[in-house]
Parts: sequence; C-alpha cells; structure tokens
Amino acid sequence: MNILVILVPLALLLGLGGLAAFVWSLHGKQFEDLEGAGWRALSDDDIRPNG
Repeated sequence: MNILVILVPLALLLGLGGLAAFVWSLHGKQFEDLEGAGWRALSDDDIRPNG
C-alpha cells in the first residue's frame, strides 16, 4: 500500500507533463497543415538553383 503513495502522484505528474507537451505543440502550430508535406513530396516542381 505504501507504493501507491509514490505511484499515484508520479502517474499524475507524467499525465500532466504529456498534456502540457500536447498543448505546447498545439500552440506551436505543429498540426496546422497535415497534408501539405505529403503533397509537396509528390509534386514535380524541380527547383534548381541558378548556377
């Protein structure tokens, strides 16, 4: 029973840490354009530097 005193707060802290990381990624616009990178990888636009 004594181990629950350690594990329950630890689980709560880890859960809050994961939630904080998710909210941080939302505010950093990580999920803004989910399909754009895939379409850019498939496009045939060859951009060559002048040289």
